[in-house]
Amino acid sequence: MNPVITQDAPEAIGPYSQAIEINGLLFVSGQLPIDPETGAIVSNDPVQQTIQCLRNIQAIARSAGTDLDRTIKTPVLVYELARFQEINEAYASFFVAPYPARATFEVSALPKGAQVEIEAVIAMKA
Repeated sequence: MNPVITQDAPEAIGPYSQAIEINGLLFVSGQLPIDPETGAIVSNDPVQQTIQCLRNIQAIARSAGTDLDRTIKTPVLVYELARFQEINEAYASFFVAPYPARATFEVSALPKGAQVEIEAVIAMKA
C-alpha cells in the first residue's frame, strides 16, 4: 500500500490517509469542501461545496499520477437531497462519459458542518 499525500488538498482531519494506492487503484478518502489554502469550508452552498470536494479529489489524483477521467466510483454524501439536481449538475461538470458508478446518500450530519462529502476509487495510469 502506498499512501498519497499532497498539499494541494486538505490534510486528513483524523487517523487516515488522503488516499491509498494499491494494485493499480487509488482509494481517495472522503473529501470535505475544505479549501487547502485556508483550511476552511469554502461556502455554505452545497453546489460550491461539491465543486471543492471534486477539486480536492482531482488534486489528490494528479498527485498520485492519475486523473478524474479514470474515476471508477464516487460515493457522495449530502446533508440534504433537496438540492440534488444542482449538486448533480456541478458534479457532472467534472466528468465525461463513461461516467463513474455512483451512490448518493442523504446523511444526518457530516464532519465540520459540511453539506457534501465525496470519496472516489480511481484507476491509476498504466
